[in-house]
Amino acid sequence: MAESGTPDRNGNAARAYAGLDRLFHERARLGIVTSLAGQPDGLPFSDLKRLCGLTDGNLNRHLQALSEAGFISVAKMPGPGRGTTICRLTLLGRERFLAYLG
Repeated sequence: MAESGTPDRNGNAARAYAGLDRLFHERARLGIVTSLAGQPDGLPFSDLKRLCGLTDGNLNRHLQALSEAGFISVAKMPGPGRGTTICRLTLLGRERFLAYLG
């Protein structure tokens, strides 16, 4: 039996399941997408960071991966001081997340 993350004799990674979207399945990304799914207007970066219990750097890294896949959009909104960064689930992201849940 292969250890976690170690390929078995067929070259398949342990805990890899057919149809499982690895981008969503990662714990932090699942928390991010779940948080955004119920917020059609998106969430400010600071709120998302608090909800997911992530540091700035970790949240940025996961947002980048989700954004590159087209699952979320990140927009900097002007405002006093540094402004606000708003994160939203895209239509593609919502469709793929619902398929993942199914």
